[in-house]
Amino acid sequence: MITCVNLTKKYKTRSGFNVCIDDVSFSVQKGERLGILGKNGSGKSTLIRLIAGVDAPTSGHVKREMSVSWPLAFDGGFQGSLSGIDNIKFVSRIYGMDFKTCRDFVSDFSELGKSLWEPVKHYSSGMRSRLAFALTLSVDFDCVLIDEVISVGDSRFQQKCHDELFVKRPERSIILVSHHHDVVERYCTHAAVLKAGKLTICSDISSAYEEYENNA
Repeated sequence: MITCVNLTKKYKTRSGFNVCIDDVSFSVQKGERLGILGKNGSGKSTLIRLIAGVDAPTSGHVKREMSVSWPLAFDGGFQGSLSGIDNIKFVSRIYGMDFKTCRDFVSDFSELGKSLWEPVKHYSSGMRSRLAFALTLSVDFDCVLIDEVISVGDSRFQQKCHDELFVKRPERSIILVSHHHDVVERYCTHAAVLKAGKLTICSDISSAYEEYENNA
């Protein structure tokens, strides 16, 4: 289970403190797929980064009783001067994985070919997303965090991503934040709405959509 307890995140601005996440509490069970709807600026990406541990909360905490991914397709952890292969090696060491197995999976899935031996700073945004997506899936996380990004590459590659994440791994928990109702409806079993840093848990996805449209 993942449990967020009274999560609050504030950023200091010239005009004072901006509260991005305001006293948010919820939990996600193993196998549950939670979709969080929110418009731009509602705090979705901040919440995902707090759950992942990429950012630290101002107050409150996240209790992780299962392994949690970094945000899917998040490439902020890449060392740009290193090649894709070297970044794969780094991740495999951190998570105690066999490098060859990890390398072969990422190479096959990302379809980056010889580019994997080039510095990541020379990659296009699409190439970086492919590498990050493949690296995320190479680690056997109990819960995958998705920040809007599920469409990487052309339609064929998007279908490949969909099958790998949602068809081949049905037992995985998912926390997905998006401002698209159809995305949440397609991929999630439960839903909530985030507005101005406040989270409302809804009884079903239809209720979440109504809350999102009327009040978000």
